[in-house]
Amino acid sequence: MQNQKRVVIDYVYPKINNGDFYIKRVVGEIVAVDANVLGDGHDIIAASVLYKHESEKKWSEARMTLIGNDEWKAAFTVEKQGYYAYKVEAWVDYALNWQHGIQRKIEDNQHVKSELLEGIEFLKTTSKKGNDAEKKYLDKLKEVFENEQHYQDAIKEATSKKLHDIFTKYPEKKLANNSKEYQIYVDRLKARFSTWYEFFPRSASEQPGVHGTFKDCERLLPKVAKMGFDTLYFPPIHPIGEVNRKGKNNTTTAYEGDVGSTWGIGSQHGGHKDINPQLGSHEDFKTLIKKAKEYKIEIAMDYALQAAPDHPWVKEHPDWFKWRPDGTVQYAENPPKKYQDILPIYWETKDYKNLWQECLDTLFYWIDCGINVFRVDNPHTKPYYFWNWIINEVKAKHPDVLFLAEAFTRPKVMQQLGKQGYSQSYTYFTWRNNKQELTEYIEELTKTEQREYMRPNFWPNTPDINPYHLQGANESKYIQRYVLAATLSSNIGIYGPVFEQMIDAAIPGKEEYLNSEKFQLCHYDWYKENKLTTIIARVNQLRHQNEALQQTNNIKFCYIENNNLMAFYKWNDAKTNELLIIISLDPYYSQQGSVKVPLHELKINQGHAYQMHDLVTESVYNWYNEWNYVELHPTLPFHIFKITK
Repeated sequence: MQNQKRVVIDYVYPKINNGDFYIKRVVGEIVAVDANVLGDGHDIIAASVLYKHESEKKWSEARMTLIGNDEWKAAFTVEKQGYYAYKVEAWVDYALNWQHGIQRKIEDNQHVKSELLEGIEFLKTTSKKGNDAEKKYLDKLKEVFENEQHYQDAIKEATSKKLHDIFTKYPEKKLANNSKEYQIYVDRLKARFSTWYEFFPRSASEQPGVHGTFKDCERLLPKVAKMGFDTLYFPPIHPIGEVNRKGKNNTTTAYEGDVGSTWGIGSQHGGHKDINPQLGSHEDFKTLIKKAKEYKIEIAMDYALQAAPDHPWVKEHPDWFKWRPDGTVQYAENPPKKYQDILPIYWETKDYKNLWQECLDTLFYWIDCGINVFRVDNPHTKPYYFWNWIINEVKAKHPDVLFLAEAFTRPKVMQQLGKQGYSQSYTYFTWRNNKQELTEYIEELTKTEQREYMRPNFWPNTPDINPYHLQGANESKYIQRYVLAATLSSNIGIYGPVFEQMIDAAIPGKEEYLNSEKFQLCHYDWYKENKLTTIIARVNQLRHQNEALQQTNNIKFCYIENNNLMAFYKWNDAKTNELLIIISLDPYYSQQGSVKVPLHELKINQGHAYQMHDLVTESVYNWYNEWNYVELHPTLPFHIFKITK
């Protein structure tokens, strides 16, 4: 292939799978782009990042700066939701090349009359692009360059910064080369910063043994708001299958009064567009959504694509399920777990187009009811390209809608779901417990390509996971786990009131709750307050007050010689909000150590005083040096320091 272009563009970053997938940002975030840009010979080259929103026809431009070793950088801010395109453009800059050349000759005391005449052509070309003042200046220069009597003025202006800036501003992009176009999807802020609280509406009643309702949930909204949560997530609220209904503790026999698993969706009362009549009506649900918004809380729904044996789909669309020759059907499994109450959908059905459309229509139905956040159950058991299609179809009409992928599975599977479009992802934080595990995992999430497409959401517990380190744990351990989640990640969640009331009874030898709420009604003292609820509320308040805690990728771990202590520095983009967080990982004993404060990043000189304001206790400390002694006790095993210089 013949190509006359003289500039090569290589290694553009960020990009995912060479542009097969979009990178992710939220409104107001910066996109920093770098690329290797190489020209042959020694001519001066220039480069820009071109970008535009999907609604715009004209490209905006951010000039790139040469950092060294042929690496160029530029950045721009995404200001609207939706898709952006961006690419790198590079060219030989003949005007600047001329200016550089004439400057070298002048410095060598050479006569440059011929070069001045050559430069007139660049003045003419550039004059056509400039404003009135610039045009007047360039036209004057043409006269000066032509008149040998003004030679000294000519060489002065030829090498001036003013002319250099005009040439830079209006480049002639002859034989410019362009990289491939890449995409960004820009979400609203909540995609990056959210605080989730999960509970089962059916357990919301004040009366033991009585099935909760949406009206009961309304009663609990002030409690959720007081604790500082902005997202209230409900497990499935749909009718629950009666055929093969699960009994208490996941037994295969249900007795009278057993409510079954909320994930066994569908019965005589309807399917995925219907509501369990014991919870209330559609109007009750819509009222709850509106009431929640008054407390600045969004209701998140569970989107679980599976069906109970008596789901209407089974009779209406038998081709959506895979039947055996004897007329039976394989029930769902996730070894060693078995779901005798659930029929898995047959995604290879010939009727897949109608199946996909119904799944999409279901989302649109609940969006029309006021839902903009979905937690998706077991997305890794459905085709990846299905998710790519359905998420993009939804976002084309409803860009505010967010999807959280509930997939605790192999790393590359979780990453692929992020690439295919999920707004947030569950993570392995639930099992990362010691300093090395946590540090390595956070570095993986924030310092590799994953930072561009996988937004982590840290959950210390879920209805499915009662981790071993919380079984029999004391109050300090629960505080530690919440503070770790809330400061390491900008998206967090807990399953309550189980977490804050430290309900930890487990099935022996398993990370599962005994008497699991997944299979029965539970009764709670919803108004119980303790030290943990107080700390959760305060930490959540601090998350809303400090921009440094509203993103995940802005983190630098700080050296501290004690492996029971973890320290890290966080900041906002403008560096106007800077925090140092120190957390003890020991729930039983006091821990001491010296932390190395990153003075260089803070732009603090050694010996210069700076204040450390503990945002929880309101204590203030004056520090002067790089190394500083800290001691943490299990009663309050963390510091959230605001740094004032």
